[in-house]
Amino acid sequence: MQQNKDGERKLYRLFGLSSLALITAFSSLYGEDFEDFKRVQNTAFAKYKDANDNAFEAYLKKQWQEYNAFASKALYKKEKPKVITPASQREPLAVGPAVRINVEKEKQERVKAMPKLEKKAALVVHYFGTNLSFIQNTQLSKAKFYPPKQKGVLNFFSVMAASDYQPTLLEIKKICDDLKLNDWGLYLLVQKLSQKYFSNDDDKKLYSWFILNKLGYNTKVGLKEGHIVLLSLTKQQVYATPGYRLAGEKFYNFDAKRSERKSIYTYEQNYPNAVKALDFSLPTLPLLAKEMQEESKTFRMEGKNYTLSYRYNKNLINFMNTYPQVDYQVYFDAPLEEDTYRDIALGMKPYLDGKKANIALNFVLRFVQSGFEYERDKEQFGKEKVMFAQETLFYTKSDCEDRAVLYAKLVKKLFGIGVVGVKYPNHMATALYIPLQGDSVKLNGRRFVVADPTFINANVGESMPKYKSIIPESFIVVKN
Repeated sequence: MQQNKDGERKLYRLFGLSSLALITAFSSLYGEDFEDFKRVQNTAFAKYKDANDNAFEAYLKKQWQEYNAFASKALYKKEKPKVITPASQREPLAVGPAVRINVEKEKQERVKAMPKLEKKAALVVHYFGTNLSFIQNTQLSKAKFYPPKQKGVLNFFSVMAASDYQPTLLEIKKICDDLKLNDWGLYLLVQKLSQKYFSNDDDKKLYSWFILNKLGYNTKVGLKEGHIVLLSLTKQQVYATPGYRLAGEKFYNFDAKRSERKSIYTYEQNYPNAVKALDFSLPTLPLLAKEMQEESKTFRMEGKNYTLSYRYNKNLINFMNTYPQVDYQVYFDAPLEEDTYRDIALGMKPYLDGKKANIALNFVLRFVQSGFEYERDKEQFGKEKVMFAQETLFYTKSDCEDRAVLYAKLVKKLFGIGVVGVKYPNHMATALYIPLQGDSVKLNGRRFVVADPTFINANVGESMPKYKSIIPESFIVVKN
């Protein structure tokens, strides 16, 4: 025993001074924060406010496993046409009942005033034109992803779990209620909040992971080359986004490019009660601060030019632009902004009231066909991008699915008729549930008449020649 003690003393003499020097150097590098950091790690575990955190922390200590990324699906099997040859102009027949456009009175819907906080306690987050105040969690200055491996995730988690995070959760829920934010809006809010607390990307992702789990969303983190990967379970299919199958479910990494398919180390067990999948549905537009701008589109029908002017909220366009590529149903069902729709409806009303249904449907079709330049997403954005109807009205260029979404939304809103999106291997059109002659498709035994918003000059009932004999891959039934 004495020999062992003598050996220990010799080792201490050999390495004690150098170790002390390293610790002193590290401490001087981080100042008092390093000592605080050590103290926090030693005491945080005993201060968890949620009993679930003790069990989950123990699970996180277990050996993580390697998982390979799966290849996300592409929206189209074939390239969309680069050039669309216009149809020969033919005057549409005046058939069907006469229509009358009803426009509701303008609603004064405003963003609710956010509660004012004392300056010393306020953390202000700029959210698409709105300044949101949060009570600052001062304990988070000690949260760091260190060391850059699994142990670092545990260290960060311990600080978060011991901190006073409950007020933040309550504020997030209230803001989402006040601004009518959907799940994606909430996700972005948490992201922006993380950017206020941390400058390091890994710390930001760990903060988002913790908060989203506490809000009930099934979110995980993984490790890739010493950095954090944030993974989210989603309700809808996500395209052109790397994902990982964990416990039989798909989790997506929204921060990565489609080509990134590297393996990661992570875990499978869910945080207790965090079972919700991110739902990208947008049944109600968020109440964002209004930054109103105006746009005009000119189109031609039967030898005459028509111009429609409408307003839009640029903050809403910026919000929609953050969306990853998700199921078409999300885009077809999302509403138009009321100000935008009202301006378009009022602009069309003098030309549609009293006209036969077929003339009215073709007037709207011609607006979508020739009011915008045709250009594929890859040329315009450098990637595939499905646009909400609101976005298509903002941009000067669009391609087939963007026009299909816009036409479907306008027809549904103006006339209240049944409409579906018609998906081909490299094209998308729409079809209307109306008793008119012409090219058609069948869905659940019902006949829908084709209306192609990309086939310039074509009337309702005219398909592009190349798609007349092709059976559509799928249909998107417009619900709202």
